[in-house]
Amino acid sequence: MNEQQLINTRRDFHKYPESAWTEFRTSSLIAERLESLGYRVKAGLDVIDINSVMGRPSEEIINANIARALSQGANKSWLDKLKRYTGVLAELDTGKPGHVVALRFDIDCVEVDEDSSTSHRPFNENFASVNSGCSHSCGHDSHMTIGLGAAEELISMRNNLNGKIKLIFQPGEEGCRGAYAMTQAGIVDDVDYFLAFHIGMGLNSGIFACDSKGYLATTKFDALLTGKPAHAAASPDKGKNALLAACQAALGLHSIAPHSEGNMRINVGTLNAGTGRNVIASSALMKIETRGETQAIADYVYSRSLEILNGAAMMYGAELNIIKAGESPEMKTSPELAKIVKEVVKGLNIFDDVQDLIHVGGSEDAAWFMNRVISHGGQAVYMGLGSNIKAPHHNGKFDIDEGAIINGVKALVSIVKTLAD
Repeated sequence: MNEQQLINTRRDFHKYPESAWTEFRTSSLIAERLESLGYRVKAGLDVIDINSVMGRPSEEIINANIARALSQGANKSWLDKLKRYTGVLAELDTGKPGHVVALRFDIDCVEVDEDSSTSHRPFNENFASVNSGCSHSCGHDSHMTIGLGAAEELISMRNNLNGKIKLIFQPGEEGCRGAYAMTQAGIVDDVDYFLAFHIGMGLNSGIFACDSKGYLATTKFDALLTGKPAHAAASPDKGKNALLAACQAALGLHSIAPHSEGNMRINVGTLNAGTGRNVIASSALMKIETRGETQAIADYVYSRSLEILNGAAMMYGAELNIIKAGESPEMKTSPELAKIVKEVVKGLNIFDDVQDLIHVGGSEDAAWFMNRVISHGGQAVYMGLGSNIKAPHHNGKFDIDEGAIINGVKALVSIVKTLAD
């Protein structure tokens, strides 16, 4: 792909964003492209452990998104092969002994409406999201594009490569919902070197970071409290107020003592309850996330959360049901691989600055892949690709410097070539 083709590909993905576990158009077109290049391609249920899926929408929503994908140009053949699940794995086996190198690209969007003002370039140039409540406001559209660009370059030089290359196009990174199911399917169990990256993340155009530090382990979960309805005036003592239980829990959750050994986060993102002003609320749904700088801290805040929720439920006689919607562990990385990456990227002379580390917050689903590879004796890094951005990540005004895409392709291809030499 030349630079204009890369930009066109990115803008197509940008215009048709799909959220976690609904990336049907996206997956089908990625699979179609990789197969046409000559890769061995598996997708959907063939690369997912169905028992490890977290945070997948209802079947009704899945049906609606499959229909929308077809109307927006999905590849029907590959759509059928997905078997109602998303994600793609492409393999290039050189037939020669060597290392197994894997690259991961996340493919889902953020559930945020895209800006529609004249100052927003995607809107002005007619590639803004056409899907309500969805936008590529985190840069995953560019990640996929870089992945496909690298795929084309790598297969063109297959005679000069050794070992095996795996390209992983992962669903459900937002909310940490997809990597675990792919990991549990065993797709990285033979990997020697694992590479992932993110565009932006506070790095300006022309900067490349060889590894990351500071991602937090996290658990995303729903807490459903079920009480008993009753007339709020005539028989309030007959009811069991799930709304009050949830309110008590919300205050308690945000009062958990900070951990003395590192960063800790908790957030009650939504609380929905009740049916009317004169009815004791019979149910309440809370969407909650916990995070910790280390796994021990993450486990602490999550376990305390469950204690508080159970206590609040007992106070009001409500039943509590916990549904895990996403999870990611503390990220492990390999400094020795980061050193190789730095030497390769600096040698390209296409970046103004090549940094050892980028310090970040938030959480990253790739940690499942990285920890699995390292536990099997391999190495892994999570890199940063600089890009000037128009607004913070997960903001409807977000946009990237498209010039960063071509440099991203060049960097990945050179790194893989070195590792697969």
